[in-house]
Amino acid sequence: MIASLASCSQDLPGEQSVGSDTRAEMKFTFAHPSQGSRVTDTNFETGDQVGLFVAVADAPLEIAGNIVNNEILTYNGTSWAGRRQLYWDEGVWSAYAYYPAIGEVSSTTDQPFSVSTDQSTTGDGQTLGGYESSDFLHASATGLTASADPVKLTFRHVMSRITVRLVKGEDYDGELPEDAVVIIHNTVPEATIDMEGGVATRNLRGSVASIKARKDATGVYSAIIVPQRLDTRQPLVEVLARGVSYIFDSKFVFKSGVNHVVSLVIDKNPDQLRVEIGGELTNWN
Repeated sequence: MIASLASCSQDLPGEQSVGSDTRAEMKFTFAHPSQGSRVTDTNFETGDQVGLFVAVADAPLEIAGNIVNNEILTYNGTSWAGRRQLYWDEGVWSAYAYYPAIGEVSSTTDQPFSVSTDQSTTGDGQTLGGYESSDFLHASATGLTASADPVKLTFRHVMSRITVRLVKGEDYDGELPEDAVVIIHNTVPEATIDMEGGVATRNLRGSVASIKARKDATGVYSAIIVPQRLDTRQPLVEVLARGVSYIFDSKFVFKSGVNHVVSLVIDKNPDQLRVEIGGELTNWN
């Protein structure tokens, strides 16, 4: 199960919470980029949370003064709700949602966010796993007016992803090991997020780090990466299998919303590593 985050919205002017209000109640549904209401490999689960802003359509998104300021909406198994009821005012509005929810947003233009350096960890019922917590999603809609109908927001991936597929070479003995480890080197895991536009920018002062990828299946591994460009050839992917280290050096451009597929053909001799750069996929699961 995907863990729930602390439900904490910022109580600021402009938010409506009167249960007897006769105005139309705000209702929202959320869809994953690839399929219906998916976040990772399963449907949204009870306790999953997104953050929501609703602002005047022709005004920039601010921390305070919006009609809704970082309301945390929680999925109860059938629908999404905050800790208060929200109501539409007259006028035209824009809605911005993101996942995973952040208890306190410090900036709508440069919100700090980091991907996990160990994305092989799984959720424990209280916190998200390393991969899930790294996959920042964003959705928006404008031109909204008061209505009793739910607003459907479709998320898109803000970060980049790399999928590494291990392929046996002709002289590789036996089957691919189940306990292989894949590490992505030399990327900066820190970013800032524009919460209105849903854009991630690499922290220019951040330090590079190594990221341990999640195992998706035997021989298939993936990791969420902050969008960035590696302009010089350097170690990028390392595979540790049966006590042998296979290293792929390369320049690389990690594009926002794109899953980059890299196939590594491994042989008995690590110096004989062959690489096939596959396609660029969007709307991954």
